Order: sequence, then C-alpha cells, then structure tokens
Amino acid sequence: MAGIHGIGIGTGVAVGEVAVMAPPAPDPLDEPSTAGPSAEAARAAEALAAVASELRSRGERAGGTAGEVLDAQALMTEDPGLQDAVGAAVADGKTAERAVFEAFAAYQAMFASLGGYQGERAADLGDVSQRVVAHLRGVPAPGLPERESPYVLVAKDLAPADTALLDYDLVVAIVTEEGGPSSHTAILAREHGVVAVLAAAGAGSLREGQTVIVDAAAGLVVPDPDPAAVTAAEQRIAEAADLAAAPVTPGALADGTAVPLLANLGSPAGAAKAVELGAEGVGLFRTEFMFLDTAKAPSVEAQQAAFRELFEAFGGKRVVIRVLDAGADKPLDFLTDADEPNPALGVRGIRSLLAHEEVLRAQLEAIAAAADGTSALVEVMAPMVATVDEAAAFTTLVHSFGLPTGGVMIEVPSAALLADRVLAVTEFASIGTNDLTQYTLAADRLLGSLARLQSTWHPAVLQLVKSAGDAGARLGRHVGICGEAAGDPLLAIVLVGLGATSLSMSPPSLAAVRRSLARVTLADAKLAAAAALAATGADEAEAAARASVDEAVAARA
Repeated sequence: MAGIHGIGIGTGVAVGEVAVMAPPAPDPLDEPSTAGPSAEAARAAEALAAVASELRSRGERAGGTAGEVLDAQALMTEDPGLQDAVGAAVADGKTAERAVFEAFAAYQAMFASLGGYQGERAADLGDVSQRVVAHLRGVPAPGLPERESPYVLVAKDLAPADTALLDYDLVVAIVTEEGGPSSHTAILAREHGVVAVLAAAGAGSLREGQTVIVDAAAGLVVPDPDPAAVTAAEQRIAEAADLAAAPVTPGALADGTAVPLLANLGSPAGAAKAVELGAEGVGLFRTEFMFLDTAKAPSVEAQQAAFRELFEAFGGKRVVIRVLDAGADKPLDFLTDADEPNPALGVRGIRSLLAHEEVLRAQLEAIAAAADGTSALVEVMAPMVATVDEAAAFTTLVHSFGLPTGGVMIEVPSAALLADRVLAVTEFASIGTNDLTQYTLAADRLLGSLARLQSTWHPAVLQLVKSAGDAGARLGRHVGICGEAAGDPLLAIVLVGLGATSLSMSPPSLAAVRRSLARVTLADAKLAAAAALAATGADEAEAAARASVDEAVAARA
C-alpha cells in the first residue's frame, strides 16, 4: 500500500482526522538590549525558574515515566553551565530572549553531536528553550492542538512536556517527521499503547482534517484511504479491542507448553499497569532511569527504595534486573569517556561497570537489600557481555552479595556464538534483540535511514538466537528474549521455535502475543522458525514464517 513510511511503534492501527501541531515561533532576533544587562539577567532568571516550576507541576500531574521525563527537563533549565551561558550572553548586550536561545542552541548542538540517546535529548532542549522564550515574550508556549473529538496528532517532533499531557482518549495515533525508537515519544507511546509512526519523512505534507490510516505494524501512514482500506483497519481495531477485553491467562502454546510472558519496564511506576495487563513477571527492568541526567551515581538507599517498590508489586514472580547499561547512546559524565571515537564499540555495558566496580557493587548491594524479605524471585543480569570471562566475573560478583541467580544479556554476536561456554559459567541468558540486530548487521538502530536493516527477522540474527537457544536447551539454562522483537505476535512464535523459554515486552503488547502463541503448538513454532531461517532476507523470512503458521493453523481447523 502506498503512503508515507516511518518507524512504527507497536503493532496497532488507527484511523482518524489529522490535527497538525503548530510550528514553533520564530527565533528571537539578534539585536542589542535597550534594558541593560542587569535587567535582562533578571528577566532570564525569572523565566527559567518559572518554566522549571511549570514543568515540575506538569510532571506531578502526569506521574509515571512522563513525570520523570518532565522533571529531567526542569533540571535542564537549572543547569549551572547553561545559566552561565545565558549570563554571558546578556553581559554582551543581548536580550534575555536571544541569550536563552543561543545558550540552549549551543547545548542542543553538543547533545546532537553525541548521537543516540543523548542526541534525541536535543529536541527536549529545544522545547525548553521555546517555553522560556515564550514566557519572556508573554505569549503561550507552543503546544498541542485543542480538540474535543478523536484525532491523529501530526508534528515535526513532540517534546516531553507535550507527550506527558496528551489525552489518550482523544489521540488515536501520533505521526512525527523526526524522532526515533528510543525517543521520549516512542517510550511514552509504548507505555500507553498508542499507535505511532515516527521519523516519517513526508508527514509535513499531511493536511489539517485529512483522513489517514496509521499502521504501526507496517510503519506506514496512508493519506486519504479508500473505503476498503478503512474497513480493514477498523476490523483490526475491533479485534484488538476484543483481545484487550479477553480474560488474562498465562502464556502458553496450543499444546500446553508454557511460555511465560513478562514485562519490560523502565521504572517502578509502570509495575501496576503491567500486572493488570497480565505480565507474569519482569523480564527486563532497566536501571538507567536512576542515573541519567544526574551528576553522580544515586545512593544505595535511593536505589534500594526503587527496587523494593518493584519487588513488592511482583511478589512471588520472577523479576530480572539489568544492572546499569551506560555508554554509547547513554553516556554518563561520571562513568563514561566522552572522547571515544566510536562509543557503540567502546567502553559500555559490563565493560564500563567492571572498569568502575564501585558503581556495580553499589547496585548489587541495593538489589540484595531490597530483595531481602520480599517474595519476588530476583535475578540480576549484565548488559553487553561479549566474553566468557565477563560472564564468569559478573556471576561470581552477584553471588558474593548473596543473590542466588546471575545471568547475562546476549546482545553481541560473540556471546551468541559461544553461548554454550557463556551459559556454563552463568545461570541464565536474555537476548536483547535490538542490539543483537544492530551489531549483526552493522546498522545503527537509531538511524532511520537504515531502518530496513534493523529487523530481527533477518536470518543472520535468527541464527544467532537459535545458537543461544540450543545452548540453553543442552545445558538446562533459561534463555529468554527481552528485546522489542518479543512483542511482535508472529515473530514471538518464531523466537519460541528457536528455543526462547520466555518473552518479555512492553506491557501493551502482551495480549496480542498471548493470543498468537495460543494458536500454535511447539512443533508448529519450530517449523515456522525453520522456514524463517531458510530465507535469504528479513522480508522473505517473515513471509515464510507467516505461511508456515497459517498452514499449520488451517490444518488443525
């Protein structure tokens, strides 16, 4: 189907009328101040403080991940270096508006040059700058369109202050020209289960009031669809609603083979919703939220409190904690080297932690203390493990803190190829399909222009998953999947056929994966996996797996 292509978030579909977000106001002119440096400095300080207060207030109302994001934005306005830059500009005779614009623009350029996670924070800085300048001008800040009926929000990009206050009863889908799979828009879209297509070049051509289909599964926006396409999309929407309302049951195949369905979480705030949606535990708890946008590592006590909240929400269930994954697209001033020429292949993940063992020890101490006295089945895993020695060193350290189960992430091809030896020195493995795909195909997973190479469906990636799954079966070790690929209902079948013993995903994906697995037996899943492995490319693998599953289901009908 022709249309505008982008990066889909999730597998849903939506139909609605476009509401275009107004573009930002013009940049302040570079003209001398008539009020004088002292007056301009006072105006700038008041505006920065007012915007910080407004962002924190919005964060308190929004709560959850959105609240954390807005609090981080408020901290940006209070950054001493940025405030010094504003002060220097007004001292040079610039207006407060121009001084704020230039200071934030310099910081944006610096963040953009870092790429990855920090690069996507550049848009957040731009939003804060716009809000401060609007306050100085005495005009409303750029924001969301006001609508009383459902709509598809179209924007160049969305800032956290906007996404945090979206009315998800009205916003049926989000389409942006910019952004990426790890942007705040993507994070919040997954958390709320809203249909989204990001990095959609050409979305700027969409008109106010125009009807569109937004198909996240296909990464496609279809303007002015014909009636048949609308009917098909509405049927998918109805099926999804029926599925969401179905009783929650444990994940299992048609022959009774258990496949636990777990949640990927970025903070304890999402725990209650994950339980409500049927998560049987946590397959990936990312701990980076405690470290990002901070000048130093959080205290053991602060980390312990966050872990305890999570463990209490999942009493009696498996909870897998991933220790800090810093470096590459998540640099930390106190932990990573900003001068690495190729940080994606640098000191990141377990390498960074072993080089700063005090940070890792503090995390393990906090996890052990939080786990004491709770019924959660706590396991701990290391990110970006590439060698047997790294796996052994980490597992030994985990045990030294009284934690019984240590494991590793398989995200580097070497770990998958040597999975039998890696699993011999640790207790479990979890495959991070996002990074495994990136490193297998040498395609930056944050680069929209390489989206076609960022597919876990590629037979080379699937072969590495099979290598790890086979090793786990031989050694009696658990090998789960915690990349976003686990949330693809068809790919989930293939991953089980390749040896995955559990699947962890964004909670809104649980229902669709649960239903998909219930359609097939383990034998069916293995046949679909074999068909995908025999293909020559990602598209061919997906088509072969779909045909195999459809044939198996039809044969039992």
